[in-house]
Amino acid sequence: MSHWHLRQAVSALHAGGIIAYPTETVLGLGCDPLNDRAIKNLLTLKQRPLKKGLILIGAQLEHLLPFINISDDKLLQKLLTPTPQPTTWVIPAHQQTPHWLTGQHDSIAVRITSHPIAAEICNRFNGAIVSTSANPAGLPPARSSLTIKRYFNEQLDYLLHATIKPANKPSEIRNLLNNKRFRGG
Repeated sequence: MSHWHLRQAVSALHAGGIIAYPTETVLGLGCDPLNDRAIKNLLTLKQRPLKKGLILIGAQLEHLLPFINISDDKLLQKLLTPTPQPTTWVIPAHQQTPHWLTGQHDSIAVRITSHPIAAEICNRFNGAIVSTSANPAGLPPARSSLTIKRYFNEQLDYLLHATIKPANKPSEIRNLLNNKRFRGG
């Protein structure tokens, strides 16, 4: 992935846009998690209700700290420890975390991304970004740029072209406090 494409994607994020990018599992849609207009646009594109909440990814713990409320060093280490398959952790949300990220919950789903492009986007953005599968509700997650174009036509602000292996599944989702599994595994 060229530096130019990464700069364009990050510029779109800073401008309140929605981008499509590769993750460890599927192609994702992302935006600035603190931009409520961008979140509303993303939820409209996905036909996803606000009450469900959203996943945030970061390249490092510092990207996620403003959104999470956890001080236990063992749990923070668990969040940082790589797992056999990509794992998104549900964690108590910081009191100041916007409701459009948590939905009807008092927790938030976060992941330290191991995908080099997704991590580079977060590093260049200097923070966490929203990470939700690139598909409208009820349709399978996009695994190619062509599928993203079919799903969203010209409604995205930037598309980082990529193809995801068909065998990849969405990330596993677990509660960090009790290890309860919500998805995958």
